[in-house]
Amino acid sequence: MKKRIAVVEDDKSIRRGLVDALTFAGYDVIEAADGKEGMRVAVRVGYDMLLLDLVLPGASGMEILAAVRTSRPTVPVIVLTAKGDEIDRVKGLTLGADDYVVKPFSVKELLARIEAVLRRSPERGTDLKRVTFAGGTADLDRREIKFTNGKTCELSEREADILRYVAGNAGRAISRTELLTRVWRIDPEHMETRTIDMHIARLREKLKDDPSDPKIIMTVHGKGYMFAAPKK
Repeated sequence: MKKRIAVVEDDKSIRRGLVDALTFAGYDVIEAADGKEGMRVAVRVGYDMLLLDLVLPGASGMEILAAVRTSRPTVPVIVLTAKGDEIDRVKGLTLGADDYVVKPFSVKELLARIEAVLRRSPERGTDLKRVTFAGGTADLDRREIKFTNGKTCELSEREADILRYVAGNAGRAISRTELLTRVWRIDPEHMETRTIDMHIARLREKLKDDPSDPKIIMTVHGKGYMFAAPKK
């Protein structure tokens, strides 16, 4: 699955250059041209990284960054700042930005920064191929569960994607909204979160995870679902 990068930048030429460079580098890109649209994209749309200009009409980059850190605390953010705006860079990092790039910047430098931040992001793990759980192993590429007793069970593509995501973030409670934005990649307003519950129920059934007392994909009341962290 391609990594998706959200670009929030009001300068049309810079935004166009970013979108073209990222697309050529193999990323899926969504864009916003002002603070209002940038806020909507940043907090409601699914993506793997946010490139955020700090000076925007409508809502400032700082406001957007603060909202992202409240609603999606582990999504990586790189802020784009003008040369000499050291105060803004420091404030951005203080608010939780993972890195910053100073304009004008080279495409090579930007791509290197993006790759470095994605490598150390807590939300990485979506490239998992196998998941081991109590009672068996799931081969996510083949979408097949193999139990220790020799029996097998097939997973749907969506079930495999959910399992890949929750297992890649084992030990962390994941909200239904996050699953919709990160796995379905849609605005949560366009689908009921009940859809998530039904998919989790079917996945638990296939994993033979007792729904009355789940041990593999646990329910965290008020927060969402959590894949059991492996014992050390």
